[in-house]
Amino acid sequence: MTIKNFQIEYDSINSQNIFTNGDTINGRIVVEVSKETSVQSLTFIGKGSAKVCWHEYYGQHSSGYYWSDEKYYEIKQRILRAGTDFIPKGRHVFPFSFKVPNRKMPSSFKSSVGKIVHKLKAELKQSMKLTKKAKAHFTFVSKADMTIPGLMEPQHDCTDKKITVFGSGIIAMDVHTQRMGYHPGEDLQVKVEIHNLSSRDVKPKFVLYEKQSFFAQGNRNVCTQNVLKETLESIAPHSKRRVKKVITIPRSLPPSILNSSIIQLEYRLKIFLGVKYAINPEIKLPIVVLPAFEVPAGQQPPDPAAAYGFEQFGRSRKQSWSKASQSSDLPPPYGAHAEYPTLSDYKYRR
Repeated sequence: MTIKNFQIEYDSINSQNIFTNGDTINGRIVVEVSKETSVQSLTFIGKGSAKVCWHEYYGQHSSGYYWSDEKYYEIKQRILRAGTDFIPKGRHVFPFSFKVPNRKMPSSFKSSVGKIVHKLKAELKQSMKLTKKAKAHFTFVSKADMTIPGLMEPQHDCTDKKITVFGSGIIAMDVHTQRMGYHPGEDLQVKVEIHNLSSRDVKPKFVLYEKQSFFAQGNRNVCTQNVLKETLESIAPHSKRRVKKVITIPRSLPPSILNSSIIQLEYRLKIFLGVKYAINPEIKLPIVVLPAFEVPAGQQPPDPAAAYGFEQFGRSRKQSWSKASQSSDLPPPYGAHAEYPTLSDYKYRR
């Protein structure tokens, strides 16, 4: 095989190896050939996209398949112009510098039903041969969207329930939290005022759970999973109690995804009163997990001339090859990106 090695790699900018809006990714495309090889073009591509797909079964012989996708950006840069160039035998390195679009778009995500992928690709085209492709995924964490309505405002809800089976009376609950948005590692303080005016014991319980929603062709697939659960001591009949619970948001929890039209990752705090042999009164409050990531020390502000896409790098018209292929003149601007899809306003639903 003429092309022995074809790969793309990039450098991390922090210990977590994550990138956010406006970050610059520096890397290189490596091409190693066993002999002089003709090349039509070499292209770098930065791409962000999402896809969902799932099956639903309706009885033994009926099923449905649903899928959808959306593209957030696709930016290309020609490293070798269209035409035929010759690469001499050996290993050649083509550096690139890619600027992640500085706009609202969802963080990287993966599940069995859907995924959001941000990746770097390289394509090498040769005459009369299949296109060689290489790719490397990078972890993108979107900057916090502080414009979400009610994000940093206190939350409050209340409920009551009448006991009619194996007892009598009314159970009422009043819940307060400091705000809706929290970073991983922060404490979520919950204050609950409970009026147990019934003849039954009640047990306060707290559940933080995640809700994954996938949308395709007018259908929705919802998956929920508990993140953590806490239980307090029982409250005796005909009594009142004010309880305060501190829940630490796990540091490993992925940030909420609320800016994709086909994938949502939401969190809920459910507070309920456990009553045996009865329907538990409950309250659900939305929780937005904000991203937590490092900012590289000494990072330079973005260049206004390169708002989206690439820092400039060039090549000579007449190739002069070396082990680290460099350039001597700037290529004409080249780039294309898809418009970010228009998203409807998200409303929290209990």
